[in-house]
Amino acid sequence: MRDTTPDFSRPPTADEFQTDPYEPEVGSLPQQSGQDEEKVNKTGTTTIGISTSEGVVIATDMRASLGGRFVSNKNVQKVEQIHPNAALTLVGSVGGAQSFIRSLRAEVNLYEARRGEDMSMQALSTLAGNFARGGPFFAINPILGGVDDDGHHVYSIDPAGGVMKDDYTVTGSGLTVAYGTLEDRYEDDMTNEEAREVAAASIKAAAERDTGSGNGIFLADVTSEGVDIQGYDFGDLL
Repeated sequence: MRDTTPDFSRPPTADEFQTDPYEPEVGSLPQQSGQDEEKVNKTGTTTIGISTSEGVVIATDMRASLGGRFVSNKNVQKVEQIHPNAALTLVGSVGGAQSFIRSLRAEVNLYEARRGEDMSMQALSTLAGNFARGGPFFAINPILGGVDDDGHHVYSIDPAGGVMKDDYTVTGSGLTVAYGTLEDRYEDDMTNEEAREVAAASIKAAAERDTGSGNGIFLADVTSEGVDIQGYDFGDLL
């Protein structure tokens, strides 16, 4: 059997030192290996954002799963208020999404304290994209929905920091099924009540086929008056 005991009788050679003395630079992040990413707790999900004539409706399922194979929690709130008139979904790694929301919420509060006014949705979406691109947030793909003086806004934010605005969007493991239902039922200038029913039907359709989605729906109604988030069973809405 090979002897693996380290030899302390001689000084180490230069080749045995793997750390660059000039790394890491200020503001840089450590390199992530494939093994690191495999250890991240990820969750399958389906999340939907719809811009309406009255504001924005955001819907998510309630299931947290490990790799889409084992249901680890059946009552997860995957949408959070981060601004007086905006909400953000949790998609991807649980820890990364939670950290992302805490960071954004803190920046929004600081902005309001310093300037005495609420952050606009354009500024908030840009900040969210910058955080996603430059921060230590594993595998996130959230939806941001909000209302400001310029109107009603829905954005999808990809893991590389890309920010895309649309009338409606879907993210998560069940998006392919949910998109079919959403595009079939979506109409311009829907009310929030109408959008809630469309979003719920789309989440339910995804839950029928996607093992990472299910167990009910959380709905966020976002208007100029604020954000209201409630959980429902599928039968309560459809």
